[in-house]
Amino acid sequence: MINACIEAFVELQGWLLTHLLQPVLLATGMGSYLEMAFDGIEFFLCGVLQITAAFLLLRPLEALRPIEVWPDRKAVRVDVLYSFLDRLGIVPLLVFALLAPLFGGLEGWLRFNDIIPPQLEDLFPALEARPLLSFLVYLCILDFTEYWRHRLSHTFRWWWALHAIHHSQRQMTLWTDSRNHLLDDLVGGAWFAIVALLIGVPPGHFVGLLIVVKTIENLSHVNARLSFGYFGELLLVSPRYHRWHHAIDLPAGWQYRFGCNFAVLLPIWDQIFGTQYRGQTMPPCGLRPGPLPESAAQSGFWRQQWEGLCALAASFFPANGIMANNSNANDESHDAMTSPPTPYTRLEKGDS
Repeated sequence: MINACIEAFVELQGWLLTHLLQPVLLATGMGSYLEMAFDGIEFFLCGVLQITAAFLLLRPLEALRPIEVWPDRKAVRVDVLYSFLDRLGIVPLLVFALLAPLFGGLEGWLRFNDIIPPQLEDLFPALEARPLLSFLVYLCILDFTEYWRHRLSHTFRWWWALHAIHHSQRQMTLWTDSRNHLLDDLVGGAWFAIVALLIGVPPGHFVGLLIVVKTIENLSHVNARLSFGYFGELLLVSPRYHRWHHAIDLPAGWQYRFGCNFAVLLPIWDQIFGTQYRGQTMPPCGLRPGPLPESAAQSGFWRQQWEGLCALAASFFPANGIMANNSNANDESHDAMTSPPTPYTRLEKGDS
């Protein structure tokens, strides 16, 4: 059954290339991009499967056990648009077009200097006969670097100005995962791809790794009363665990001054680096007015992109007060001129 599905997938991928993209690429003198187009079709088809699976599996879960019920779901619609743009390859294609010269130059420099990034299989030959184990090791390494990318996006003012678009959503659903400013996607895409290149991720693993990360992120944003239990949340980020990352009211404590629960897949990184918070409730999500105006929670795609750019510009001039820390915070945060904005209030110690 599985083999039949894989064969059907590959056959459809080949048909789309042969009958749709190949004639266009050859007619426009872009035949050298055929292999890339083949990979792009794979990404597109995987995106279709992801969106379909998320809707069929997670949307009913949101309907059966919702954390919040909203009479008006207008704010959710823009997240659906973000998801289609992301999963179907529109945003990744844009990121690739902008980053292709950078990666082409980097790969050329590496080849010119006879530098070949080592693959795990070169360092640990036993992994070559165990592709699944190899895949999981690459996944753990990438997840570790994603933890730090995510944490840094809350640490630097300019990055937070962009990432705040993601956190501005007060009606968090399975679609919220893809709600990002395009520049934030550009930085995140470059980060992921550069790390993958430097650690020698095999091309055959790359799309699969991306799909696993995106699928778990869909699940972690779901609007459903779902936790994995005490031990389960030690192993994998759950909706409850990640909801505290999006909470308006963050826990008290110096270690949470930029937020908590930054892990993308594996909570162990939060445990190791002191940013884990195991709240037992399902807190409200969103931001108080700060880096973004109140309208960011409800506005459309282009308005959010513009507001993100305005916040980015303002982040370089903190004296204007737009990016100032929230005055209701009850922990000893750093001075607003040296730390990024944290437009949250803080819970009293012991609250959850």
